[in-house]
Amino acid sequence: MTDTWKTISRLAEFLEDHSTLPREQRVLLQLLKIQEEAGEVAEAVIGAMGQNPRKGHSHTWDDVKAEICDVIVTGMVALARMDPDAQAVFARHMDRIASRDLAAQCEPADAGAVNTATGQRG
Repeated sequence: MTDTWKTISRLAEFLEDHSTLPREQRVLLQLLKIQEEAGEVAEAVIGAMGQNPRKGHSHTWDDVKAEICDVIVTGMVALARMDPDAQAVFARHMDRIASRDLAAQCEPADAGAVNTATGQRG
């Protein structure tokens, strides 16, 4: 497996080196690219479900997975183009999400239960 953040950095550098637009516009267009890729996920889902009457089953669920990966990579590249320390920014954000959304799962199952004899929790 490749080093994900190293690849993301190389992609971001490649895009930066091949653009003549001002930085603000480069970042804005990269952010819009995320939405474009998300639209391709929607198109693939519609195709995988055969819900486009003109195209029928035009995609597979593997196509959907690939498009989701494209959204993720595009978002990571956008972050790298916005902040040279994107890996640390992402790691801090993941830590916040884990603390916020998974902290309760780390507690013992009965930690929040009320003791019927004392009326206290835990």
